[in-house]
Amino acid sequence: MPLTDRTCKTAEPREDGKPLRLADERGMYLEVMPNGSKYWRLKYRFGDKEKRLALGVYPNVSLKEAREKRDEARRQLQDGQDPGAIRKAGKLAAKVAAANTFEAICKEWHAKESHEWSAAHSGRVMAAMEQHIFPFIGQRPISDIKPLELLEVIRKVEQAGNIDTATRLRQRCSAVFRLGILTGRCDSDPAAPLVGALKTQQAQPRKALKRDEIPDFLAALEKYDGTKQTKLMMRLILLTFTRVGELAAAKWKEIDFDAALWTIPPEHRKLTEKSKKTAPPHLVPLAPQAIAILQELRTISGGREHVFPNRNQPSRPMSPETLRRALHRMGFKGKADVHGFRSTASTILNEGGFNPDAIERQLSHIERNKVRAAYNRAEYMEERRSMLCWWGDYIESLQK
Repeated sequence: MPLTDRTCKTAEPREDGKPLRLADERGMYLEVMPNGSKYWRLKYRFGDKEKRLALGVYPNVSLKEAREKRDEARRQLQDGQDPGAIRKAGKLAAKVAAANTFEAICKEWHAKESHEWSAAHSGRVMAAMEQHIFPFIGQRPISDIKPLELLEVIRKVEQAGNIDTATRLRQRCSAVFRLGILTGRCDSDPAAPLVGALKTQQAQPRKALKRDEIPDFLAALEKYDGTKQTKLMMRLILLTFTRVGELAAAKWKEIDFDAALWTIPPEHRKLTEKSKKTAPPHLVPLAPQAIAILQELRTISGGREHVFPNRNQPSRPMSPETLRRALHRMGFKGKADVHGFRSTASTILNEGGFNPDAIERQLSHIERNKVRAAYNRAEYMEERRSMLCWWGDYIESLQK
């Protein structure tokens, strides 16, 4: 007799601890386990072998739904197919598809590349993919994604005004597709043709002080009502024209007063994480004016690890943003940028006839020519020391 829903609902386990099988029709039955769980099964024969196919768990799968699954399996048998084999093939295909989605391969690419990035950069890369790409094509098989589909996704970012982000997303998507090609999971890179289809951000040069603007800047700095430490930091970065992140992270152990030398360790330099492991430190000769500033700073923070300790968390360095905010308060918002001090110094020193290689070495720029880079290991130290002393005297002469 066919089962009823009431029979299924009221069925109890056997007292002897063995499974109870309640037959329905055409090989289907409800198996009641000793713990009370109930499973739909289909008994069938294929290739002279008796087999069983799971049809679901009662009551999640109702009696009606179980019968529909049974009838589908019976149709497969009539077509000469094994429903159990079809089920296994479907699970395998789903597993393969899940491993070959854009999101899965993107995470594989990220894990492969991120060991060369800082933790912060690694986090930003994945966060951008999670926000802008995964919601739209993350679960799509990577081999099915076409250029127009990807363009529509990246255009959403571009239309929001984030042109640089859109450009970087295209580049990173392209890297993911290239990994898919190399591992045989897709045949083409649909991000490659999008280069000309996206807007490009016009590069904006850093705002730099002109020669005749330096006296006004120094006068404004003198009147600045911020902390003494911030004012001295601003003077020091102007004298050394290092990167603001390098100066903010400076520690007293890096300063050699006797040799008038600041040694910036590679972990503080603007390098890839991979390069930081093998790169040499950057040596910065200190002019007498810079030494005087450091001597004054020593009375403020000499007992701390950092030359510029954070006011609220003294064990941490001052934020590089401090100088940007100070510039704005001094009235130079939109007129000058802290990073622009490097351009100002480079321009004036080149016009003054100093060795361009020594200037580039002082700026800690990477020499792309390997042969020249080998010669640059000499550091141009004496030239740079003379140049920094001249620069210190020059800045001092402009003080009103």
